Amino acid sequence: MPGESGSSSSSSRHPKQKRKSHSLSIRRSNSTEQDRAGYQRDMLDGQDSKLPISLRSNLLDLFGQIEREFENLYIENLDLRREIDTLNDRLAGDGQTIEGGDPSKGALKTKASHSTSQLSQKLKTTYKASTSKIVSSFKATTSRAVCQLLKEYVGHRDGIWDLAITRIPPVVLGTASADHSALLWSIETGKCLLRYAGHAGSVNSIKFHPTEQMALTASGDQTAHIWRYMVQLPPVSQPPADISVPCEDDLELSDREEGETDEGPFEVPTIRVATATLKSHQGVVIAADWLVGGKQVVSASWDRSANLHEVETSELVHTLTGHDQELTHCCTHPTQRLVVTSSRDTTFRLWDFRDPSIHSVNVFQGHTDTVTSAVFTVGDNVVSGSDDRTVKVWDLKNMRSPIATIRTDSAINRISVSANQRIIALPHDNRQVRLFDMSGARLARLPRSNRQGHRRMVCCSVWNEENQSCNLFTCGFDRQAIGWNINIPALLQEK
Repeated sequence: MPGESGSSSSSSRHPKQKRKSHSLSIRRSNSTEQDRAGYQRDMLDGQDSKLPISLRSNLLDLFGQIEREFENLYIENLDLRREIDTLNDRLAGDGQTIEGGDPSKGALKTKASHSTSQLSQKLKTTYKASTSKIVSSFKATTSRAVCQLLKEYVGHRDGIWDLAITRIPPVVLGTASADHSALLWSIETGKCLLRYAGHAGSVNSIKFHPTEQMALTASGDQTAHIWRYMVQLPPVSQPPADISVPCEDDLELSDREEGETDEGPFEVPTIRVATATLKSHQGVVIAADWLVGGKQVVSASWDRSANLHEVETSELVHTLTGHDQELTHCCTHPTQRLVVTSSRDTTFRLWDFRDPSIHSVNVFQGHTDTVTSAVFTVGDNVVSGSDDRTVKVWDLKNMRSPIATIRTDSAINRISVSANQRIIALPHDNRQVRLFDMSGARLARLPRSNRQGHRRMVCCSVWNEENQSCNLFTCGFDRQAIGWNINIPALLQEK
């Protein structure tokens, strides 16, 4: 306990001296507590920090405990030094010497060394005990995932907002770009196979029909288009380059030089007319998705509504209203008639169409800034990402509070969750892509060095676990999509 190191010598102190020292210590302690409380209030009220107030308060309290422990031990050490000096003066006045006249080598030195050792040990114990409360909240992994950059898909003339993988053969990659076009790519060769140029504005999202060769795109021209495609995969002349880079490489990648350009114009088949055009919105259509079965689609718009349409007739079936600000994303459940919409109003909403006669809605306020996306997993979970730099995992059976929270250092864009490994891929504004498991443990960070990785904001990620090589794709405002091979060791998957 603090104070033990000076207890034996304090008995020789005069009673008045004891009371005076005790009173001074109390006044000093009260003054210190008042100063510390005032400082803590100033820190919580005035400091510009992104940390939640509760977490900041907890951190200040923990470090305050360390400071108080150090202060008590420091005062004890000063008292011991004064007593040693007093005894040395008394012995010197009596003409006595200590082991050859050098007090620093005698019994008092041993006592002082013992006190210093106790001080060091107590500080070490206090530090470990207090900081363990902080460190325990940060989950660490014992081994690192291996990430391989396999292919870059370059051809768009502006940033890429979204990407998707076809669900039926031939399996191709689709990208939606601010250059008003959507492109289909051969995953193995990186060659562009088809261009859709039917929109008059930025193409903000792309999704493929579950059983037919049809694509659904949403655009800034206030429409969503359904269009058919036919592609033939080119032969693979050689296997993709195997470029293996540790995921934790911290080397920074310099931005592309202003003079550099992407690949020049290329000749590909182009589709300019949609099979169906959905014109029910009064603002930018930011996202659209197919409901299970592919007979209906849902679209989300900046007009603060989401609309449900029949695919065959293009008829508007339902208008989903309630969000207070622009919608940012929509997603459908892979096996049930459930829709989740995200908004700038810091909420996401769960819409239930399983009962044809009842269309229920639930509102979830789990974030403090724009919810950039919320997606379903194969199980009974919803994962939401936000500009507040957090990702939260929710249980559909109990959505009162998240079952896991991931805190990051940058705003998060359109996330995706792998069906088999249940790994969350987080694309960030700061050009990073990070991987977490469903419990919130960090697994990897994709490389962004040696002129690999994204050079601008990463907008979207999508998993493709049917392909054993390219199983993750990302895209960003550097006008390229990237195919990755993510190898998560079995040890990490079991955690």
